[in-house]
Amino acid sequence: MQLESQLAAHHATDLRDRAESHRLAAEARRPRELRTRLGWTLVEVGLRLANPPRPAFAH
Repeated sequence: MQLESQLAAHHATDLRDRAESHRLAAEARRPRELRTRLGWTLVEVGLRLANPPRPAFAH
């Protein structure tokens, strides 16, 4: 019985360590995601500025 409780404790510790590693990795990725969104927004704005506006048709 003691072996099973030791294995369970080890498994719980391993899961906590993995969760912490995942949380740290996710925090490290966030600035890149922000840069990507900002970059694509600037591309979209640039494309809108480069293309002349289309005339609106009256019905």
